[in-house]
Amino acid sequence: MAIKRSSQAKRWLTGFASVGAAALLAACGAETGPTAVDTAPEDPMVTEEPATDYSATGEDTIVDLAASSDEFSTLAQAVEAADLTEALSATGPITLFAPTNEAFEALPEGTLDELLLPENQDLLRQVLTYHVVQDEVAAADVTTGDVPTAAGTPLSLVVDETTGDVMVNNAMVVEPDIQASNGIIHGIDQVILPPDLAL
Repeated sequence: MAIKRSSQAKRWLTGFASVGAAALLAACGAETGPTAVDTAPEDPMVTEEPATDYSATGEDTIVDLAASSDEFSTLAQAVEAADLTEALSATGPITLFAPTNEAFEALPEGTLDELLLPENQDLLRQVLTYHVVQDEVAAADVTTGDVPTAAGTPLSLVVDETTGDVMVNNAMVVEPDIQASNGIIHGIDQVILPPDLAL
């Protein structure tokens, strides 16, 4: 994974919410337009084809995949609580180092409940954006080094040259290369916290 300047990550983070908002408006327009809604039901072949193509061509976003997976349901809940659903659905390409449900369960008792409280939304957003890198990189293409995140604090990536295992700070990639329409997910076995974050 190429190491990018932190200023690039900051520019990307600044536009993170606005891109998601723009995509949401566009999606709303598409949904309410008579052509998008009214023409599909008239042709039975058209109504069946998109469902097949949707899954076959990888049109599920990172958020869609997390929400439909038993392994990432807690992450999906956290993304919604942090109000990052639209941003993570529309922005790409990105790489998400996604904590599994077991990773969230391994947090100190009560930590997840605290993070999900409405008054801690900014804190939760900081934690989740620390798992997001602006680029789509398959596990086999990751190289050892620091990379900027959407939170503005870099992650340390280490690749074991013998096994090919990828470490993200102290977390290990356990489910690599889950392809989404707007990027790629690598499931990890720990929630990684920004070094300056106090919980």
